[in-house]
Amino acid sequence: MMPHTSRIRAHGRAFAHIAALHPELTALRRELHAHPELGFEEHYTARRVVESLKVCGVDEIHTQIGKTGVVALIHGRRRDSGRMIGLRADMDALPMTELNDFAWKSTRAGLMHGCGHDGHTAMLIGAARYLAETRRFDGTAVLIFQPGEEGFAGAKAMIEDGLFERFPVQSVYAMHNWPQMRPGTVGVNPGPMMAAADRITIEVTGKGGHGAHPYLTVDPVLVSAHIITAVQSIVSRNVRAIDNAVISLCSMQAGDPGAFSVLPGKATMVGTVRTFSPEIQSLVERRLNEVCSGVALGLGASAHVRYERIYPATINTPDEARFATRVARDLVGDEHVDSEMDPSMGAEDFSFMLQVKPGAYLRLGQGGEGSCFLHNSRYDFNDEVLPLGAALHAGLIEQGMPLSDDTP
Repeated sequence: MMPHTSRIRAHGRAFAHIAALHPELTALRRELHAHPELGFEEHYTARRVVESLKVCGVDEIHTQIGKTGVVALIHGRRRDSGRMIGLRADMDALPMTELNDFAWKSTRAGLMHGCGHDGHTAMLIGAARYLAETRRFDGTAVLIFQPGEEGFAGAKAMIEDGLFERFPVQSVYAMHNWPQMRPGTVGVNPGPMMAAADRITIEVTGKGGHGAHPYLTVDPVLVSAHIITAVQSIVSRNVRAIDNAVISLCSMQAGDPGAFSVLPGKATMVGTVRTFSPEIQSLVERRLNEVCSGVALGLGASAHVRYERIYPATINTPDEARFATRVARDLVGDEHVDSEMDPSMGAEDFSFMLQVKPGAYLRLGQGGEGSCFLHNSRYDFNDEVLPLGAALHAGLIEQGMPLSDDTP
């Protein structure tokens, strides 16, 4: 039994309803876990989502939005308000090898649901089942099953494919499991939740030669080493202490490991920059170019920085974040909701949706102390939180588009 179950509050009608579906949702989640697929390759996953939605009795199902995305519509008992609220779940897995040994471990070599998107999909299916069976709202629920969150910008692809023109929601919400939070807890804040994720590639050009005669060369490995150290001064000396930024150079390629006495002519470094504001993002980009070029020039080499803005920062809109906080508190109680949760320097392509529509991104506790974190080869989604996540989705719809008191 999940520790929080006895604490679900009076507004937990949806939770009680969905809790009866727990075995079905668990079976679906584990089936999806066993069949992971990368971004824009979620053909099996999308097919199972469509099959499940048909069982739920939703009103409309739309496929192949943003390549492999699926959207379902559920109409409330009334639609006088004309309102539409979107709920989003991501579906894709990661290119990593699973080291778990339970019965539902990945059946596909080198692929794994290491971030819990299988659980996110199952939770939204649970919400679909409840909303279609009860329809206690005035408006239309738009359930968005998104492909390609893990680096493929699937949210952007769905938007460019006409997602919000076809389904003009007034607001949109998403949630992500968080192993560092206890089951039965929810986290949100009225501002930044996730950082922007940028990719940097630094190419250093020197002059190769014999390792025994470095004075005849311009060693790009030495230049790279100085650049690696120097760029860390950008955050400590150019970014205000009250702002946030991360620069990490995560890979370096230079020369041939078999040629131990050959100094290469070029070296390439690849890394990431994480920021929350466009101003800091632009500052870091400018200083990276200046520092890398300056260090290389001082050592007789040249450096070129390619800066790619991949995902923008995920920033909740205040009104929608406060609304989501109220829904969560109604469900689990004030003491189990962190309404000023610290943002993460990780990134999330739900940010593209929040650039177009008001909304909020929430965290759902699923672990606690000692839990395996996301993107770990031994990670697994905690099935005990499936009903709670689904009920939270449903609460956003019911309280965001409430029926009038006289509706039967």
